[in-house]
Amino acid sequence: MRTPVPSPTVVVVMGVAASGKSTLGRVLAHRRGVPFVEGDGLHPTANIARMSAGEALDDEDRGPWLDAVAARIRAAGERGEGLVISCSALKYRYRRLFRAAAPAVWFLHLALDPAVARARIAGRTGHFMPAALLDSQYEALEPLRADEPGLTVDAAVGTEAVLAAAEAALADFEAREPS
Repeated sequence: MRTPVPSPTVVVVMGVAASGKSTLGRVLAHRRGVPFVEGDGLHPTANIARMSAGEALDDEDRGPWLDAVAARIRAAGERGEGLVISCSALKYRYRRLFRAAAPAVWFLHLALDPAVARARIAGRTGHFMPAALLDSQYEALEPLRADEPGLTVDAAVGTEAVLAAAEAALADFEAREPS
């Protein structure tokens, strides 16, 4: 017999800039009936200024932002509520921080070809992340490991296909046998 996970799932929608994290995150949160948090909104002002000026962030710069994301995850876990949050979550150690913040954290990695990401960035307005920083994100990106609960999908297949795959994988995760 399968039992549900002990706490509602926090979904971290991850990937490089322009992979569709915000779009997919909003729709997924709506379908799950949980809040959505735009991770870019948690960046300190100094980080936004640096990125807007075309300067890549390093781990020290990302620290306060990652702590803010982890705090949102922790708060949802403490309230026993589900959540969908967008965050690049590029490195394994960042994702470990998030997994330590709540009992049930699951990652949806929106993988995207760099040329497609560049085209998407070129076509969007009102965002602080310039295309010039995309290479630094791909250099930092560490794919999900076998020990990380989640799913990697091709973000170019379209919103509905990504959502269908994510919802099926999430159902499996949430119905898993206890370890």
